[in-house]
Amino acid sequence: MGKVICDITMSVDGFSSGLNQTEERPFGDDGGDGSGQRLHAWMFDTPDENRAEIERLADAGAFVMGRNMFGPVRGGWDREWNGWWGEEPPFRAPVFVLTHHPREPQPMKGGTTYHFVTDGIEPALAQARAAAGDRDVLVHGGAHTINQYLAAGLADELRLHIVPFTLGTGTRLFEGVPPLELEQVSSRPATLVTHVTYRVLS
Repeated sequence: MGKVICDITMSVDGFSSGLNQTEERPFGDDGGDGSGQRLHAWMFDTPDENRAEIERLADAGAFVMGRNMFGPVRGGWDREWNGWWGEEPPFRAPVFVLTHHPREPQPMKGGTTYHFVTDGIEPALAQARAAAGDRDVLVHGGAHTINQYLAAGLADELRLHIVPFTLGTGTRLFEGVPPLELEQVSSRPATLVTHVTYRVLS
């Protein structure tokens, strides 16, 4: 069985997005235009330097994400929305989206199918593990979703991409998470980010 890996980009003070998120500004008040270009400049501005980490973002047998990461639609599914990634998302594997509102699975081009899970993080993980087989399950966020998996003791590994600025407010990693014992597996500085991987011991 593969590992359960949580992977997220955050500011030095632990925020993965700012306040006041909208469809036009999915990362809210992030000190830039809210598009995520500031937090994720390491992906867009220096992709060659960070090629290994970018490739690992889609290297799993299945994925889990919160509804807020999937898109801005709230409440019932009252309009069509198939994620931020267009008709051919990069996952190419099953993606299990946490939501309170039922929806039929949504197949996309390239092998991605979104499955909408309404009964919580553990059933979502069980379905993702079954789909992944011997491969890893990657929990992509956002921070609220990763916090739930960390608090429940369901994560084996935590990958952080730490960008060198502070946000001061917003959605914060580790909010409401009990103290964790972590073992550093790797650390690699790059121009716009530091990549750190921890093994979650407890």
